[in-house]
Amino acid sequence: MSETDTHPHQGQPVSTAGTPLEEADAAVILLHGRGAMATGILELGGQLAIDNVAYLAPQAANNTWYPYSFMNHISTNEPHLTSALQLVDELLTKIADAGIPPENTALIGFSQGGCLACEYMARNPKRYGGLAGLSAGLIGPRGTPWDYEGDLEETPVFLGCSDSDPHIPLDRVEETTKILTDLGADVDERIYRSMGHTVNEDEIDAVRELVANLVA
Repeated sequence: MSETDTHPHQGQPVSTAGTPLEEADAAVILLHGRGAMATGILELGGQLAIDNVAYLAPQAANNTWYPYSFMNHISTNEPHLTSALQLVDELLTKIADAGIPPENTALIGFSQGGCLACEYMARNPKRYGGLAGLSAGLIGPRGTPWDYEGDLEETPVFLGCSDSDPHIPLDRVEETTKILTDLGADVDERIYRSMGHTVNEDEIDAVRELVANLVA
């Protein structure tokens, strides 16, 4: 088995925007959805129009963080999921090495990327600048205990989703809110009626406020 087979996302390109990392006061890791491109979600940084923030958007191998639904048994999505979580960890280390601490760093993701962001933060709890999971939830089949330990120390979390999302069951969003709250996060969950699998202006405003607070 080759290195690419066991660590598919390591060495993938990372697109950047905003203030250069070495000059920024805060950083945001943007995680794209299944079949999408890093450059697509990087446009979100431009929409937010907040100064002194570095945006980093890694590209998933073959445009997909893991091959099956986030509600499949976790083993079916390996080694891709572990590789993706490791990539997020590597980026956080790079950001910290540039002088930006976790409390000034946010994870933002849509759909598959949002699930990855939620899962990373639940597995690695401490005080972060924020988390936004757009049409997203924790990873695993129904009945997953998510018995993670630690303290998110009131990390602000925004979870936005439709009540009729074809990919993200409403009860998974509610479970995610409970687990992250139990881990000490300050969760703002907003459920939108009949929105489908997309992002609306209210969510963009919530994300803008979350990122603005990183440099306030």
